[in-house]
Amino acid sequence: QAQLVESGGGLVQPGGSLRLSCAASGTIFSINAMGWYRQSPGKQRELVATISRAGTTNYADSVKGRFTISRDSAKNTVYLQMNTLKPEDTAVYYCNAEVRPYSSSRVPLTYWGQGTQVTVSS
Repeated sequence: QAQLVESGGGLVQPGGSLRLSCAASGTIFSINAMGWYRQSPGKQRELVATISRAGTTNYADSVKGRFTISRDSAKNTVYLQMNTLKPEDTAVYYCNAEVRPYSSSRVPLTYWGQGTQVTVSS
């Protein structure tokens, strides 16, 4: 089993910045893609950004140019730097990771964190 723990959420004014972190621990041989998703009340969970093991990134159009995803593979940690935050960025942010528990694992398992609240309001 692997666990993902997010941190860094909070209340910020419009135009402000926050940095989210998500650390994976437990039975981990390697991690393929890692990503951030968010969910607002009454809406479906949506992709924010993903990063492959090689460092290739992908962003939702709504956050391009404002958010940056990065990872520290040695620490099994993924980050989301969020700048120029808008009220519509308010949501619970979840990280996920595709984990290979053992070297013999052919199919990665997908794990989710518990979520961290981001509120953008004046």
